[in-house]
Formats: sequence, structure tokens, C-alpha cells
Amino acid sequence: MRNDHLPTVVKLLSAFLVISVATVVAVVFMRHDPDLVTTAVWIRTPLVATSAVVLLVFARRAAAGHRPSLRRLRIVSAVVLAAIVAVVAWPGAFPAWLRVEQAVCGLFLLSVVVRTNLRKVKSS
Repeated sequence: MRNDHLPTVVKLLSAFLVISVATVVAVVFMRHDPDLVTTAVWIRTPLVATSAVVLLVFARRAAAGHRPSLRRLRIVSAVVLAAIVAVVAWPGAFPAWLRVEQAVCGLFLLSVVVRTNLRKVKSS
């Protein structure tokens, strides 16, 4: 399977993973401030980092020609993007700093969703 978009998708998801892991580290450092690190933050950030790992695995396998991984990548990236949009749009549920971080991650994922759902990519 030849696809020019998948190397870019791998790079985008690598950046998403770096940001997500950095956020988990930041949460650990800010753990003593309950205004910045709520229970929801403790739950959300490791889940996002885990989803970043899973998406990156799917992307790498898809780039290597594994067609089912491309399908999984398309589905899971759309679901994770929808969850990120909900976090960003849900006022008061998460601290502002996390909503900004999630918006940045959402931009990376939006690009992944668009790139993996192009007709050229789906047919390859």
C-alpha cells in the first residue's frame, strides 16, 4: 500500500504523543494544586496518552501496508477527536490549561482524521 499521507500522519501522532506524555508529567508536578489538577485531569491525561500510543501503533502499521490498521486508525482517531472536542467545549469540567492543551492536540488529530479519510488514502 503506497500512501504519501501516512508518513505525515505518523509525525502528527508522534507530536500528539509527546504533548500527551508531557501533559501527564506536568500533572504530576502540579499535583498539589487542586485548582489545576482535578480528579478529572488525573483520569483524562493518562487516557489521552494511552490513546496517542495506540494511534501511533496503528499509523506505523498502516504505513507499513497493514490495511486493517488503517481502518482502525481512521475509526479510533475520529472517536478520540470527538472526545477532545467534548472536553474543549464542556465549560467548567476541566481547567482552562487542559482545555487549551486538548485544543492543540485536537488540531493534530483533526489533520490525522482528514488525511486518513481522503479518497486517495482510503482506496490505497
